[in-house]
Amino acid sequence: MGFKCGIVGLPNVGKSTLFNALTASKNAEAANFPFCTIDPNIGIVDVVDDRLDKLAKLSKSKKKIYTNITFVDIAGLVKGASKGEGLGNKFLSHIREVDAIIHLVRCFESDKITHVNSKINPIEDLETIQTEIILSDIDVIQKKLEKSKKKLLSEKEIKTLEEKLSQLNQENDIQIKDEKENKFLSSIGLLSIKPKIIVCNIDDKNLAKGNSFTQSIKSKYTNEKIVTICADIEDQIMGLDKNERESFMREIGLNKTGLNLLIKEGYDLLGLNTFFTSGPEESRAWTVKRNTPAPKAASVIHTDFEKNFIRAETVTCEDFIKFGSAEKCKEKGKLRIEGKDYLVKDGDVLYFRVNP
Repeated sequence: MGFKCGIVGLPNVGKSTLFNALTASKNAEAANFPFCTIDPNIGIVDVVDDRLDKLAKLSKSKKKIYTNITFVDIAGLVKGASKGEGLGNKFLSHIREVDAIIHLVRCFESDKITHVNSKINPIEDLETIQTEIILSDIDVIQKKLEKSKKKLLSEKEIKTLEEKLSQLNQENDIQIKDEKENKFLSSIGLLSIKPKIIVCNIDDKNLAKGNSFTQSIKSKYTNEKIVTICADIEDQIMGLDKNERESFMREIGLNKTGLNLLIKEGYDLLGLNTFFTSGPEESRAWTVKRNTPAPKAASVIHTDFEKNFIRAETVTCEDFIKFGSAEKCKEKGKLRIEGKDYLVKDGDVLYFRVNP
């Protein structure tokens, strides 16, 4: 599994430019008028991992397959979207399909690019988006509670929804008690419980140190993941070949691309790990949730592997690269035999043994 990230924000904040940069494409039209994007643009990007590159080289693999991330460029939300303003609920429904949300806010001044509210105020922009998401969730919960009269919900589910509705009406964040409750609330399509990253789109002059807009966001949203990028610079970087890209980044003092930053924060936000399989035919990266038991991890390769699981032969990526192969690791006492209770770690190189 990879993960799907939706880019949301007000019109003309740079969503399509960022999408084009992240996906190294020109699929999303970028123009100076609201609702330039109507249907969501979707791009699948390889999560390039130098660990996999090294494993594939050592194993002399015929194929190398990275895991991936899907970006969805969702049209601009405006005040009143939950009531059908702008392009309304159509776009709120697109957000329901993603695992995490990138809240993109404009943190730069420009006479050439209009702002839907005629002023640059990223805090206000974020509050507008969050309000529309909350109003949408209130509407979803109220409709579900209406259906409860037809005995379609259990008493516990009704109590949970009433509790969450009260929290939203008091402008509080939804408090989730456990994974079971989270699964139920996710199943009905609540948006405000989705993990999110705030991305500040800044001009190139202030990229290194930020500006008053980015400082205000960091001061207010102290518990949120915040990434600062320049969508225009990212678009330029992704248009270069590898050598030119590295040279240009050194020249402007940029250590990581916005794509790398977002992947890192996204994996951390969603609690994801990467494990590897490697051999002569193929070396491949796989994504699973942290603390995934070995049989469940095996199921991402093939569903039958979970029920037919016997054991996992496990080597750390570092040891594999150090000694050159799983066989050498075994000779050095670095290969472990793990059973059904083993929780897969980030960077594990795994060989699953299953019943035929």
